[in-house]
Amino acid sequence: MTHAIGRAVVLARGLGTRMRRDDPGAAQDAAQARVADTGLKAMIPIGRPFLDYVLSSLADAGLTSVCLVVGPEHQAVEDYYTRVAPPRRVHVEFAVQPEPRGTADAVRAARAWTGGDPFVVLNSDNLYPVESLRALALATPPALAAFHRENLVRDGNIDPDRLAHFALLELSADGFIADLVEKPDPATFARLSSQPYVSMNSWAFDERIFDACERVSLSDRGELELPQAVRLAVRQLGARVRVICFDLPVLDLSRRRDIATVAAHLAAVTPDP
Repeated sequence: MTHAIGRAVVLARGLGTRMRRDDPGAAQDAAQARVADTGLKAMIPIGRPFLDYVLSSLADAGLTSVCLVVGPEHQAVEDYYTRVAPPRRVHVEFAVQPEPRGTADAVRAARAWTGGDPFVVLNSDNLYPVESLRALALATPPALAAFHRENLVRDGNIDPDRLAHFALLELSADGFIADLVEKPDPATFARLSSQPYVSMNSWAFDERIFDACERVSLSDRGELELPQAVRLAVRQLGARVRVICFDLPVLDLSRRRDIATVAAHLAAVTPDP
């Protein structure tokens, strides 16, 4: 009998370079600007820290055991969730990624915490629909939640020009990943741009992913990137990654200019993590 996945790894270690460098006037108030200056996107206050909304969605999806992958300089995150405002519906623990070496390295940092159990992986600066998180929790790993470009633009807060920077997918006839290209060059984008669904870095994995995370090479950006690790797993290790497609939006909090649009989308939402 297949059991639902209960663990989720939230990648919160990134440098937040775009958030720090973006238009300083785009933050809505002093508190938002202050956190944006640190690059810690997940803690930007939108009524509550953005991460509260992420954790609340995980709880709604039945993912109640959560590991936040943070940097050694992010003690404020641990203090907030252990002492200031402990979540009610999810149990939060922490894994430290010593250096910001990419998302594959961040997943690897959580290996001990997973304890050999399957787990869902997601970004801390994206708010995914509960339906997609629940589907991943019920999936047989490995699996990817993919999102239709039109819905990301029309119903979310993602500009069309940013789609070119997302991981593009090529699907097999039976719905598995045939190819996955992170930040494609113009030629690759032209080849795969007819594919309507893109990856927003939301996955279901089991312990087999760690082999790929160990083997993946540094990207052109000097990082160990999770999409490249998955591509390696598909091409070299025989992995078959099921793609679950959604015509739903994802909120993205990558830049300061995103703060206002995300706040508008969440104006009527009260998180309950």
